[in-house]
Amino acid sequence: MIYINGRFLTQDLTGVQRFAEEISINLQFIRGDIIFLVPDIKSIKRNIITENINVQEVKGFKGHLWEQITLPCFLLKRGKPLLVNLCNTAPVMYSNQIVTHHDITYIKYPKSFPLSFRLLYRLLSPLMLRNSRKVITVSNFSKKEISQHYSCPLDKINVIYNAASTNFKEEKKTNFEISDEYILAVSSTNYHKNFQGLIDAFLATNLDIKLKIIGGAAGVFKRINLEKKDSRVQFIGRVDDAELIKLYQQAKAFVFPSLYEGFGIPPLEAQACGCPVISSNKASMPEVLQESVLYFDPDLKGDISNKLEKICNEQYCRELLIVKGLENVKRFSWIKSANKLNDLIEVVSN
Repeated sequence: MIYINGRFLTQDLTGVQRFAEEISINLQFIRGDIIFLVPDIKSIKRNIITENINVQEVKGFKGHLWEQITLPCFLLKRGKPLLVNLCNTAPVMYSNQIVTHHDITYIKYPKSFPLSFRLLYRLLSPLMLRNSRKVITVSNFSKKEISQHYSCPLDKINVIYNAASTNFKEEKKTNFEISDEYILAVSSTNYHKNFQGLIDAFLATNLDIKLKIIGGAAGVFKRINLEKKDSRVQFIGRVDDAELIKLYQQAKAFVFPSLYEGFGIPPLEAQACGCPVISSNKASMPEVLQESVLYFDPDLKGDISNKLEKICNEQYCRELLIVKGLENVKRFSWIKSANKLNDLIEVVSN
């Protein structure tokens, strides 16, 4: 029997939880010996996910205390079976486990995180990485970063990519008026996401088009002031996947201005929906997007402005990037990633 730390099922959905959920759903198609352990079945946020998986409640504490005390005690009483952790944390005193660490943004861009969060991760992460049999991360970029910062052996770290859900797909645009045109951006307002830089660069252009920004800051992150008195900039807040897909499909372009990403799912989602992408050239983005986007240096306001103008004004550029984007997303799939996890489980189990 393989146990999965199901604490992520009780958390709000961000990129980290989406990775865990999609991998879990697809892993269920591959093997039938998986049990998801959760602190409280009633606290599961997305019950549709649990309809086809085997969930077991392990009572006692909540949050980090459940993960660090209740969960390992439960496993120790059952002979130390393998535990798979698919989010950024894991029980630090349990050794028969696979752990996942997406990136070290909290080290590289501490402004994005409150002190309590940084202290917790600086304490847990090295212990978790050391006291595990294998480590999963989401890009070769992150693999190198984690290895260098924590002196973790490269052969212990395994890259399993994110992907775009199959719900994200292209749809032909119809009856699309000039007044409705917009550039789309999807993320939180965390400092390293660089939305202040994007807005400043956008406002420096004379583009007669809207910039629509989806998403809000997660509770653990510091908020930054992005208020600008310009009707071209619109903050939409959180939307469900159905609304998000429509917004991707109808956008003139998608922009991803991040300073640091372990992977970055939104550009793939946009590409899968037939939306041309312009992106930061930092961190993992060249690895994930290769030659399928128009790159800019996120530290240079003028470069961002120029690329925004280019993507809006050059139809041929957009058409070429749509074709390249649709081809790029074929490199990634959740079932491929689940198969990689299954191979890793087999290696550790044997």
